[in-house]
Amino acid sequence: MRVGIVCPYSFDAPGGVQFHVRDLAEELIRLGHHVSVLAPAEDSTPVPDYVVPSGKTVAIPYNGSVARLNFGPVVGARVRRWVEDGDFDLLHIHEPFLPSLSMLALWAADGPVVGTFHTSMERSRGLQAISPVVVPMLEKISGRIAVSAEARRTLVQHLGGDAVIVPNGVYVDRFATAPKDPRWIGTEERPTVAFLGRLDEPRKGLPILADAVGPVLAEVPGARFLVAGRGEASAERAQLARFGDSVTFLGGVSDEEKASLFASVDVYVAPQTGGESFGIVLVEAMSGGALTVAADIPAFQAVLEDGAVGRLFHRGDPTSLARTLVDVLTHRGDGLPLRERAATAVRRYDWSTVTSQVLAVYDMVLSTAHARVREDPRSRTMFGRLRAAATERPWA
Repeated sequence: MRVGIVCPYSFDAPGGVQFHVRDLAEELIRLGHHVSVLAPAEDSTPVPDYVVPSGKTVAIPYNGSVARLNFGPVVGARVRRWVEDGDFDLLHIHEPFLPSLSMLALWAADGPVVGTFHTSMERSRGLQAISPVVVPMLEKISGRIAVSAEARRTLVQHLGGDAVIVPNGVYVDRFATAPKDPRWIGTEERPTVAFLGRLDEPRKGLPILADAVGPVLAEVPGARFLVAGRGEASAERAQLARFGDSVTFLGGVSDEEKASLFASVDVYVAPQTGGESFGIVLVEAMSGGALTVAADIPAFQAVLEDGAVGRLFHRGDPTSLARTLVDVLTHRGDGLPLRERAATAVRRYDWSTVTSQVLAVYDMVLSTAHARVREDPRSRTMFGRLRAAATERPWA
């Protein structure tokens, strides 16, 4: 097949959706398909050969985070050219209703379209405001995928329609066979606990962990906390400095270092407070062999099977987190059954399984399609309106 994949988020600062798109594209290419990915990126940003950059982005607050998106008439013209030149059998658009490259691609395309929905949120005034515009566009999407029950709930609640659940993918064996790093290996006297996330994004939960460190060290004085991720987090750094070498900030880590981190530490902690639709990092940590302790937000409860393959604590509660960490660090033998069950559970998220499920959706969509993807003639009118609007507010 000739598959066009659209990613709304910038490859200049990649995150979970970008990694999902990258890995799916490479799996499809490995299976013999032709894949082109359209994604925001600066011309100077190194991207794989199959990625077509759509230009610079603007940082926009979104769902408790910051999304780097591009939109507008100039970008719209690039999207139309990409659709026309690609001669795709199928277009796979991620986050199709995010005002971004993805929405532009949905406007531009006429033919078989699959949409994947990643976002989880309780309520959104923005989605409510644009729903009269985007709900009719649901008819353009022949196959809908949600990466989790939470993402599906958000779709149904805000936009209607439904979706089949196909989870995010992980290369399980890359984590299961990753080499241990002596700097991060825990011992009986000095067990290690890892955190990984954007340090300056409050919903990732570093402030919760920072408040729990003192009570944990009071009970387990030898514990070491390894904090990985980009961002300043000046307040948390100052708060944790008094604990000396019991807390180490690792900065950003590469994919290889992340795998070694999860293979080396005793515990991985995920203190996120919300806004997570899946929990891919939990699957990665369990694949590497770390006992996973996570906040009891719905997405994490689903991945940890309500505590059957990891430990849960009350979200936003440092005292609950501290009690849970002290328990797992002082009764380490009790964690062995959890790790064994986790090693089996993560196999359902391996890319070999996930790609087969995505291809099943493709097959279903193509079985009812009568043409390849081409430019929707109505898109010229839509982009004309954008161009007129840009004379007052240049978006791109």
